[in-house]
Amino acid sequence: VDQQALVAIPEGVSFVQAATATDAGMTSYSALTKGGEIKQGEKIGIIGLGGLGQIAARAAVLKGAEVHVAEINEKAWEMAEEIGVKEISKSILDFKDRGLTKIIDYAGFGQTTADAIETVVRDGSVVLVGMGKLEALISTIRMILSQVTLYGSNGGTKEDVAAIMDLYQSGGLNPKLTTIGFEDIPHGIDDLRAHRIVGRLVAEVAD
Repeated sequence: VDQQALVAIPEGVSFVQAATATDAGMTSYSALTKGGEIKQGEKIGIIGLGGLGQIAARAAVLKGAEVHVAEINEKAWEMAEEIGVKEISKSILDFKDRGLTKIIDYAGFGQTTADAIETVVRDGSVVLVGMGKLEALISTIRMILSQVTLYGSNGGTKEDVAAIMDLYQSGGLNPKLTTIGFEDIPHGIDDLRAHRIVGRLVAEVAD
């Protein structure tokens, strides 16, 4: 790895936290800031409160945004309250009258993206990250008449990693992480498929 691509782990940030910063943290933060930084008081929507969505939601709250979350798994709703989101529901359409200027879809199941386009305000933006379904049927007339911008977002930069590290170090960002051993990875994958994991799953490799 070229040294220019390295990011130092700040004091007080665990290796497990740092590992998530280079994956879920980087990807979620990059999508959150796509098309411009989150502003104080801005109303945004998050679809999917999994490993990526929980980090993005908390980061947005820390930036002073009013965050509305759509998550079908009610087991994650308590975590949403702990993060400090304004509202949580099973569908982003329930927030159609809230004036959401940006919606980030961390689920990406086709209908979630279509619903985001229907919900966001005129001149707003929708950022697609999740790949739950690789095709979506969306309303192009809604995009045209309301001048909605649709972004795709994949990965991020080392600056995004550093930004998440800083939030970890500040103590403001402390996502729900479940750690397992290397030998437990197959079981961990099964748990993810069965939606038994709330938050992010991290495998630790012994020295």
